[in-house]
Amino acid sequence: MIRRVLAVGLTVLALGSAATAAQATGDDPLPLPGFGDLVVDDAQERVFVSGGSSSNSVVVVDEHGRLKKKIDNQFGATGLVLSEDGKTLYVAQAAGDAISAVDTTTFAEKARYATGARTCPTHLARTGTVVWFGYGCEDEWSGGVGKLDVAAATPVSLDEQGDVLFQSAPLVTSAGTTVVASQLITSLTSVHVYQAGSDGKLEPGASGDVAGGNLTDVALSPDGTSAYTASGSRTQVQGFATVDLSGRGSYSTGPYPNAVAASPTTQHIATGAYTTRNKAVTVFPLGGTVPVKSYDLDGSVLANRGLAWSADAKRLYAVLQGPADSRPRLEVFSRPLS
Repeated sequence: MIRRVLAVGLTVLALGSAATAAQATGDDPLPLPGFGDLVVDDAQERVFVSGGSSSNSVVVVDEHGRLKKKIDNQFGATGLVLSEDGKTLYVAQAAGDAISAVDTTTFAEKARYATGARTCPTHLARTGTVVWFGYGCEDEWSGGVGKLDVAAATPVSLDEQGDVLFQSAPLVTSAGTTVVASQLITSLTSVHVYQAGSDGKLEPGASGDVAGGNLTDVALSPDGTSAYTASGSRTQVQGFATVDLSGRGSYSTGPYPNAVAASPTTQHIATGAYTTRNKAVTVFPLGGTVPVKSYDLDGSVLANRGLAWSADAKRLYAVLQGPADSRPRLEVFSRPLS
């Protein structure tokens, strides 16, 4: 999420009519070729969903899963994050080497921040007024963590992760002042924990390969003290203390866990696995082994990183895809804790 003053010298692209109206129900596929990310705008009771690196759009969906708007000209729209005040949606443009700032009221693009040629910014997270982005093009060992601070004289900087290199763009996750950058997909997974300092720098902390191979998703507890990982090589979502990556329990998912989301206001965690079997999405109490709720997906599969909570935990959002259809559909699970 992030913010406020636009620095002099940046190119500001005002795209007057960036949003187009659309009609659809929660049962229909969204008009996107694939899935990139989702973020919940609780204040406006809606969800933003991006279409991934082969898409140029972000869609706006209401709390019931119905399509309301479509925001175009977002080249390779992948990672999404809201500003601290909720007035701006930041969009990582993996095919445009930029991060755009979209007004969450008018859906018009207010600014676009270049990240450099062949940087492919892909994943976004926020601490305070700073947006952190995982960048790096596919199959290149040049990935890293960048910073966008729109109040700074030079808003964009790269190589904030120190000496660590990633293949393609690392997944970047944040909570409080904790930032975690993780290597995705590869057989050797690495997880690196940082603290965002008051000087705007990332201070390195614990790191290791405790999450197993083929890491797909990482979630943090609201206070940033615990991390939860979904890795394809495991049959459970695992918890770790961010201070030293010591174990903090596990949650059985069956083969190929691919999504995890920690409730922002309750002591619960939602897990998901890439499968058409029963109980593909399961909600656990933190520290518990018996789920409070499980969901079947009726032949669909859960998209990678396709889970998100509403702030009051009254809704759990899941992005689903058909086994032979990459177009996403937003499923809304009401009252997932009862």
